[in-house]
Amino acid sequence: MRQIYLDWNATTPPAPSVLRAMDAARPLAWANPSSVHAAGRAARRLIEDTRERLAVLLSLEPRDVVLTGGGTEANNLALAHAPGLALSRLEHPSVVRVAEQLADAGRPVVWLPVSPAGQIEVSAVDSLCRELPRGSWLAAMYVNHETGVVQPLQALAEAAHRLGLRVHCDAVQALGKLDLAPLIHADSISVAAHKLRGPKGVGALCLRSDSEGVVPVPRPVLRGGAQERGFRPGTQDAVAIAGFGAALARVEEHRSGLEGVRDQRDRLEKALEGRAAVTGLAAPRAPHVSNLRFPGWRGDELVAALDLEGICVSAGSACSAGTLEPSPVLEAMLDRDAATRGVRFSLGEDTTAEDVDRVIQVLDRLLRAD
Repeated sequence: MRQIYLDWNATTPPAPSVLRAMDAARPLAWANPSSVHAAGRAARRLIEDTRERLAVLLSLEPRDVVLTGGGTEANNLALAHAPGLALSRLEHPSVVRVAEQLADAGRPVVWLPVSPAGQIEVSAVDSLCRELPRGSWLAAMYVNHETGVVQPLQALAEAAHRLGLRVHCDAVQALGKLDLAPLIHADSISVAAHKLRGPKGVGALCLRSDSEGVVPVPRPVLRGGAQERGFRPGTQDAVAIAGFGAALARVEEHRSGLEGVRDQRDRLEKALEGRAAVTGLAAPRAPHVSNLRFPGWRGDELVAALDLEGICVSAGSACSAGTLEPSPVLEAMLDRDAATRGVRFSLGEDTTAEDVDRVIQVLDRLLRAD
């Protein structure tokens, strides 16, 4: 049975150019990049090339790109010591858990309301965040990992900045998929290589200076050496970072490839019209994601049924100790029952029309049998 992979939001297959770059880096980058000798400098050069490439993409200074072990670490580094935080239940668990930890420590946390379409209500920033202390942050992801809904980042940032808040944007699902121009409004940005066909285990926290030239300085969550200016101590994986650089080199290629994917995503939704509800349909969405809800099916049940047919997708809910818990993201938008029914189909560059035909065929059969 041929496997069809429609779980590109979970992770992406490394691009051939990324694998070649990592293979080429291995004999050059085995040394400790903090060493001053020639072998160390060779490893260091690969790291700095990636740092500079990411800085150019995001219109930043290279020194303000902190390489990390991934998006989760970058989110923690950005927000773990915030004096106050505003966010919504749409955020990734690595942001939500930080907020809960801050609240447990007695720091003010504001939960912003979400529209049924899956966007943060911008007006709530002004009405709910006025009492947050100086130096507080607003966290707003660019593209939601479950629904593909795009947040009104510029409007949210403008509202936050009027109150003196800084803005952190989890852009893990946006890099290589959407126009990066709105990120100019964020004070810090988190990204991860494996969501744009790079390797796992590498990402970055990117910092932007404000109108007065002041760059937000994170407090380290790890203690150790002076790597990454002390913000992220530990010996860097130069080979993985070289792979990240190769993925960044093809960002526009990746993004342009997704325009054709949009047609396939839309065709899937059209074929299921009347039998499945599209989550976030009324909002702008990334071109490759469709979160669908099927009456009569729990999300995890349909994921399992599709897996038996060789189709890889994800549920918008998780099963713990035999009790189905709705996805917090979907529950922020929908009623509890609807939130248990979400199934995420996330397509990628390698998704073909034949793949989508097969998925439609299998779903037709499963839905008729229900």
